[in-house]
Amino acid sequence: MLQTSKPLQRLGLPDAYDKNSLARDVAASFVVFLVAIPLCLGIALASGVPAELGLMTGIIGGIAVGMAGGQPLQVSGPAAGLAVIVFDIVQDYGVEALAPILLLAGAMQLVGGFFRLGRFFRGVSPAVISGMLAGIGVLIVAGQIHVLFADSPRAHGLDNLAAIPAAFFDISVMTLGQAEQALIVGVVTIASMVLWDRYKPEKAKLVPGALLGVVAGVLLALAGLDVATIDVPANIFSSFGLPTGSTLSMLAMPGIIFTALAVAFIASAETLLSAAAVDKMQDRVRTAFDRELGGQGVGNFLCGLVGAMPMTGVIVRSSANVQAGAVSRLSAILHGVWILAFVAFLPGVLAIVPTAALAGVLVVVGWKLVKVRDAVSLFRKHGWLPALIYVATLGTTVAVDLLVGVLVGLGLSLLEVIPHLRRQRSRVESRTEDGVHEVHLDGRVTMLEVSRLTRALDALPSDKPVRIRTEGLTFVDHTSAELISDAVIRKRKAGGSAEVTGGESAASRAVLAAVG
Repeated sequence: MLQTSKPLQRLGLPDAYDKNSLARDVAASFVVFLVAIPLCLGIALASGVPAELGLMTGIIGGIAVGMAGGQPLQVSGPAAGLAVIVFDIVQDYGVEALAPILLLAGAMQLVGGFFRLGRFFRGVSPAVISGMLAGIGVLIVAGQIHVLFADSPRAHGLDNLAAIPAAFFDISVMTLGQAEQALIVGVVTIASMVLWDRYKPEKAKLVPGALLGVVAGVLLALAGLDVATIDVPANIFSSFGLPTGSTLSMLAMPGIIFTALAVAFIASAETLLSAAAVDKMQDRVRTAFDRELGGQGVGNFLCGLVGAMPMTGVIVRSSANVQAGAVSRLSAILHGVWILAFVAFLPGVLAIVPTAALAGVLVVVGWKLVKVRDAVSLFRKHGWLPALIYVATLGTTVAVDLLVGVLVGLGLSLLEVIPHLRRQRSRVESRTEDGVHEVHLDGRVTMLEVSRLTRALDALPSDKPVRIRTEGLTFVDHTSAELISDAVIRKRKAGGSAEVTGGESAASRAVLAAVG
């Protein structure tokens, strides 16, 4: 077993960390690095900013947030969920506005972590989160389809959707112009990713499809196709610098302050949703949600200092990290180191990557965000309201913008709770009886009291059977029912015993239906 030195202990490595754990972390970090490179580049492309900004955010997300975050196995970097809002920022204020917005957004997240607000984001309806991600997916696909045709995305989602038929009609099967060549590269990239995800051999399951798709696109371009490639400066780091006085003066603009609040909220919600998903994937480490929120604040503040893109915890890279066998936060940190080494010593490699190949990667990523089955599942378990929230959030995100979509979803979520505000009395009590850890839920449990509920659920012991008792429950909203369901399912997947008991009330039946 390795003798963990004080520097390594400060990284938060487990006490039982040994040579085998180190080998697993190094191997996982390289897998995540291979996943991250095309996504950092592609998300920068979708956001309308230079490629180097996405790479810098990946470096900071790996090294800084890897050290400071509250979920050791989560990987942070530029996220598809923020591509839409970054694109709008660039259109409205210019790339230079990212610095003051991220300085302020990062500071907000740091304050939120200090005041333990991380757990409150878990009270956001899963229908809002799923609808928001689906809306983002639609916008990404609609915008990147135009890049596949060697064109530029429009400024508005509906404009992108409306222009798609004309893009297809303009393609000629008789000539091989720039649009046709770009489309060939994009289609080959998409086909490579889809076929690899479906038919990849077990021994090569950790090889990322996005990397193979980009390699296929590069080989086509090198074979003689005339397609646009990434514009990369000779010295990537020369593009970054501390904010100037004129840039910081933008902090006095109400629009900048409001946008920073939107970035902080959406980035925090997506991060903590991803962290909760990482908790479901494995039972080795649990998320410290408040620390994770503060860690994201550190990352976004640093991105603001150098003028990079915003970041979140991202599920694609995090799931790759878990599946690759990562043991500790060292894997996420090393993946950031590998990105740093790559851009420092091999920047010329980036200049041969076709933009159509990155667009193909993003079309696949965006399509995977549109999970209609999430809405169907919520409808089957909780009725029409969560499905309505999903559709309304998705539709408003596409038709108006991301922030309005989230606000509409949150507003609709309150419709379930408002009739019960005057009689909002609840009790969440934990006790151990006859060797069984019981959580008693009484009264009306809703998203407005999520802190009390999540404290009880996070404290469920790993070495005792668990029983959730709902006999005294008179009302539960779908958000709280899903939190209970997630805790029970996580306990069962870890090999423990967990059951839900209840009476004949509609609230008890709702919890039982959520657990399944």
